[in-house]
Amino acid sequence: MICSHGIPVGDRSRQDVGARAFVRARRLVGVRFRPQGYDPATGLDCVGLVWAAYAAAGRRLVRPRDYPLRGWSRERIVAALGRAGFAAVDGPRQSGDVALVALAAGQFHLVLMGADRCVHAHAGLRRVVETPLDAGLMAAPRWRLTQEA
Repeated sequence: MICSHGIPVGDRSRQDVGARAFVRARRLVGVRFRPQGYDPATGLDCVGLVWAAYAAAGRRLVRPRDYPLRGWSRERIVAALGRAGFAAVDGPRQSGDVALVALAAGQFHLVLMGADRCVHAHAGLRRVVETPLDAGLMAAPRWRLTQEA
């Protein structure tokens, strides 16, 4: 299998953790959606997907608990990303970046980004999906796991 950057998956020495996490997220496509879900065996939400993908890539992250489906402030989400070891980034997108998307009704959504695709837990479709990146996602604020985390 080849990741979005064209580096063989088995060559861990040449891949960073973000690229490995995106490859692992792609393997979770089809897993059912479950609010507050963090285990692929029982279902994932958008937070659980990001955390499960990074865990499968070899990086365990501090996971937020008891967050609501709606009404969690942007500040609390950014703080949770920071506690997990992510930092806000500008500039070129990298596989494994996490986009924060504001949805209607005060809801936020995390999306794991690749070079030209993304993976996310889609509540409406009730499963993890992979879709092409659109202009809105490419412009969304992004976070990247720091090497110190």
